[in-house]
Amino acid sequence: MIKMLDPKTFTVLVTGATAGFGAAMCRRFAGAGAKVIATGRRKDRLDALKKELGAHCHTAVLDVTDKKAVDALVTSLPAGFAKVNVVVANAGLALGLEPAQKANMSDWEQMIATNINGLLYTVRAFLPGMVERDEGHVILLGSVASDYPYPGGNVYGATKAFVKQFALNLRADLLGANVRVTNVEPGLAETEFSLVRFKGDADKAKVPYQNIAPMTADDVTEQIFFCCTLPRHVNINRIQSMATMQAFGPFAFKRG
Repeated sequence: MIKMLDPKTFTVLVTGATAGFGAAMCRRFAGAGAKVIATGRRKDRLDALKKELGAHCHTAVLDVTDKKAVDALVTSLPAGFAKVNVVVANAGLALGLEPAQKANMSDWEQMIATNINGLLYTVRAFLPGMVERDEGHVILLGSVASDYPYPGGNVYGATKAFVKQFALNLRADLLGANVRVTNVEPGLAETEFSLVRFKGDADKAKVPYQNIAPMTADDVTEQIFFCCTLPRHVNINRIQSMATMQAFGPFAFKRG
């Protein structure tokens, strides 16, 4: 029988913890006895999460696109939460679904700032400590959009393709260290993702989930929890999942 790692030995940093995957991961890990550092931009939601999870949870208001703030977080953590050994770089977003020639440049810039720069700042800030302690796990939140393009996915898909390749290159750099790297690549999952993409338009946000059973935040969280609790000599490089009623589209043709 495989001896799984004890989550009680984990100190887990989660970015984007105020909703969706991030909030679900905080609940799952804290519920299993891990120490959780929940970060995000919405203080009211962090306060509610802290009240819910209690002593297992430390919160910090954080915008991952602010490199100085991310770096400062490393040195400002309380002693009991300082030795982070699981980093979940979850903060990310999609904005808009217009074709490239009509897309809003500020949407593109914000996706790059959050999905790429924010992820890099987070990993770079916490990776040295894990390497020094020779123990850790970096979880990156990718997407099936890194492999499968769709109309309107232009820069969002490109940012997730960056995440995919960065995860593989991290694995190459970390050879010899007891620091694992996993890129988690979900497909259709019902969270606030679409509400953000459509900038608060609830009617548009409902459309992707109509007449289908999408994955939930808990579904994806369970995959992450599994990867983290496997024996330390096992590294899941990539884990990709979709709703059962989602699949890859056929080749598209414009005739005439």
